[in-house]
Amino acid sequence: MAGFQRARSEEQRAVRRRAVLDAAAGMLAEMPVAQVSLNELSRRAGLAKSNVLRYFDSREAVLLDLLDASWREWLQRLPDELAAGVDAAARASVRADQLAGVLARSLAAQPVLCDLLGAQAAVLERNVSPQVAAAFKRAAVANARALAGLVRARLAELGEEGSIQFVAVAALSTGAVWAHTHPSAAMQAAYEADPGLAALRLDFTPALRELLAVLLAGLLARRPSPSAA
Repeated sequence: MAGFQRARSEEQRAVRRRAVLDAAAGMLAEMPVAQVSLNELSRRAGLAKSNVLRYFDSREAVLLDLLDASWREWLQRLPDELAAGVDAAARASVRADQLAGVLARSLAAQPVLCDLLGAQAAVLERNVSPQVAAAFKRAAVANARALAGLVRARLAELGEEGSIQFVAVAALSTGAVWAHTHPSAAMQAAYEADPGLAALRLDFTPALRELLAVLLAGLLARRPSPSAA
């Protein structure tokens, strides 16, 4: 690309990486993960494809990095939302329902994060080096533990193990529900043409809220009672 100069300082490299990630986020606001190409990503970032690959192993490596960044940005917003939406004085079952509602609504406002979670295992983790895979998994563990801590602060009855179990299943569920509630154009047309298929057409926020509420209720029910300890 004309006028391109290689980044020579760590600060310059960070700027280039940020430009690529911002371009990827912009693309995901317009299209699903499957349509994000390295060629278009390079064009939007203002870099040649070969130069993008100086900073990231592959398209998938870009998107894994964006997934981590999106998760961390979401975690920064979440404490205030939980504080406003979960009544600390309520009994555990009520707090669990409130927690499920806050998380579902909050995730619905993070379409890039949800879309990337839906593609993580089947797509994003397939075309990366072992080094990139390990770095992403270390970051993912840290993010999961941070979310588990926020959950446990509002629902201490889960305990450490229960909160980690909840976060692991919630992340998987978020991606799955997002994928099912954002069908292809062909599926959308089928739903519209046949009212009998309406039961299979889900809305993201209520579907995820119900799933998370059931999960929390089950985890709470499996916890040993204080008298049995």
